[in-house]
Amino acid sequence: MALPVCAGATLQCSFGAAPSALMVLPTGHVFAGAPVANITDSVPLLNIMPFGVCSSLANPTVAAATAAALGALVPMPCVPATATPWIPAGPPKAMVVKLPVLQNVDKLMCMWGGVIQFVTPGEFTVTVP
Repeated sequence: MALPVCAGATLQCSFGAAPSALMVLPTGHVFAGAPVANITDSVPLLNIMPFGVCSSLANPTVAAATAAALGALVPMPCVPATATPWIPAGPPKAMVVKLPVLQNVDKLMCMWGGVIQFVTPGEFTVTVP
């Protein structure tokens, strides 16, 4: 079931070693205290934070370190390289700032071959008084 995504959602990259959190600027709608994301919330180091270390040989720093280690894979610090918006898994269910709401089933591609997807959508961060 597709759920809307809010700031604080947990992300994982297929080549990253650690999860990360989605950052969303409070420019659109706010749900339970957290800004709701849209498909353009995909900017590296603004919306998409590093995933620990990267193990993709398409990443030039990983390739160089691996070559220097005579072919033994050497993961290097992750710097997300996303150049496109999130890929919707289906038709938009709602709009935020005139753009489709980001859903927990949407995917984001890293230029180094990684697929970034959601572990948690972030709406569970609601505090009950």
